[in-house]
Formats: sequence, structure tokens, C-alpha cells
Amino acid sequence: MGLDLIILGAASATPTSNQYTTAQLLKMREHYFLIDCGEGTQKQLRRSKTKFSRINHIFISHLHGDHFFGLVGLLSTFHLLGRTSPLTIYGPPKLKDIVLTQFRAAGTFTSYPMHFVVTQHKVPQVLLETDSYTISSFPLKHRIATTGFLFKEKTLKRSLNKAAADAHGVPVCDYHWIKEGKNWTSDEGKEVSNDLLTFDPLPPLSYAFASDTMYTPDTAEYVKGVDLLYHESTFCEDKNERAKQTMHSTAAQAAQVAVEAGAKHLLIGHYSARYTDKRQFEEEAKAIFAEVFAARELCQYSLLQSGIKVKSVVPDKDEK
Repeated sequence: MGLDLIILGAASATPTSNQYTTAQLLKMREHYFLIDCGEGTQKQLRRSKTKFSRINHIFISHLHGDHFFGLVGLLSTFHLLGRTSPLTIYGPPKLKDIVLTQFRAAGTFTSYPMHFVVTQHKVPQVLLETDSYTISSFPLKHRIATTGFLFKEKTLKRSLNKAAADAHGVPVCDYHWIKEGKNWTSDEGKEVSNDLLTFDPLPPLSYAFASDTMYTPDTAEYVKGVDLLYHESTFCEDKNERAKQTMHSTAAQAAQVAVEAGAKHLLIGHYSARYTDKRQFEEEAKAIFAEVFAARELCQYSLLQSGIKVKSVVPDKDEK
């Protein structure tokens, strides 16, 4: 069990010949979630061997083009591929009008139902809750209405210790109650403690996405204790004044948020094209927060209880 995050795009502002703007694919509890959708996202999804049909929820943080200009094209491709299952899109109030206006202007439609959920940029908001996870949004501080997203697993049921259950003569019909955490009583009246019959579930994991935003301690409050925090780091400290002007963050400020949040790991990205060497971002962040990873496109960051494993999701011959 774990969370798998594939970085589809990690650049800010404009795509270039060798990097794409913001988009991420999160795999959590066998579900796929697309977070932001910059230009070229569907190409990156293909390169990562992602099945488009598995994406049922798309989250758009704000309406700057480098975070959603790939959306209409992707929605159109879903239609051309014959999709029929519903798709839910979460984003700012005007997102629905933008999408539907483009479809109307093109005289086209979708073969599947689209549902839009409006995000609130001033207060935290639960967007989706199931038996196994909760997804919520939280305010960020940018030039326009912007939200981050917090993905949290729920604690799983306890797993049966089959050998112990057999040893105590527990019948199969009682397995359900034992997994729910109840003790078991034999026909003779002997009670067996649940912890002798089950194994503890793995601790639930969490992931937070924070882009775009200037530094604010409020972000840390919204993501306290998160296992993996993605925080934008558009600039390094040499462009600190530019970061303030554009309401973005530096790598050092992203690291400061990770410290204040008590995050276990930090992933930085949304790099300005002004920088050719991404190691500068990582070095500046690591001076403040040790567990830092610099986002690399088409790499998968697998978050486990034991830490993070990183691997490429494309064959070597297909590397950019």
C-alpha cells in the first residue's frame, strides 16, 4: 500500500522544448486523480502509460493558463476515445463556463456526463469523501483565486491473523466482526482479545498540493503533519523580490512551510525557465528542510510508510 505520484509537468508559465507546465497524476487506494492540467498533459499521460479511463476526478487549482490550458483538449480526447463513465471536475467558479463555452463554439459535445464542483478559495472545503479517503481544498495566496488540495487516506480495517484465528477455533462467520476490531468469545465463554487475532493496519498516508502561492504560514496550518507536501518553488533566493511581486515562493520558503507543517517529505517544483540547473532549488531547500525532492517530469514518487522511492515511468529510449 502507498501513494504513487507521477509528475507530468513541473515548469511554470510556459512549456518549453524539454519541459511541461503543471500537471500531476496521483494514485491513491486504486483510484487515479489528475491535479492541474497544463498544456501537453495528455501527451505526458500517454508517455507514462496511464489508462485515460481510470481518471474520474480532475482538480484545477486556479485559472492561470499553465495550470489548465490542457483541460479542454483532454476532455475532447476522452470523448473521442468513447468514454461513457462520469467525470467530475473541481475548480474555480468560472471553470465550467470556460469549458462549456469552448465546446459550444466548436459545436461539439461529450459522450459522457461532466460534473463541476466549485472550489472555495477563502475557506477549507471537503470536496470528496469515501470510506477509504478524504479530499479537501484549502486557500492559497496568489494573484487570483487559488486553492491547494489535500488527499488523506482513512485508516483501513484490521487484517485477520488466520493462524491465530484457527488456533482459537474462530469460525469463518465471525471474521467480519473481528476485522471490525471486536473481541471474540467462544461457545464456552472464553473471550479472546482482538489484538491476538488481528494485525494492525498500515498507517494512512497523506499528500498535499500547494501551487501557486506566495509564502504564508497559513499553508502550514492547513496541511499539518502531512506525509508528502508538494509546494511551488518558482524561484531561488536570488529572485526573492521577483517572487514577492508575482506572489510566488522560493525554494527556501517552500522548505520553511514544510518545517512549520511538520511534513515528513517535501517535493518542490513549478520552476521558472530562468533556471537551467534545478539542483540550486534542491540545495537551497535542503539547507532548511532535509527531506527534499526536486520534481522531475515523468518520474514516479512512491510514498510508503518507510519513505519515498523514485523511478522513471518511461523507457530509457523515450526519455526527454
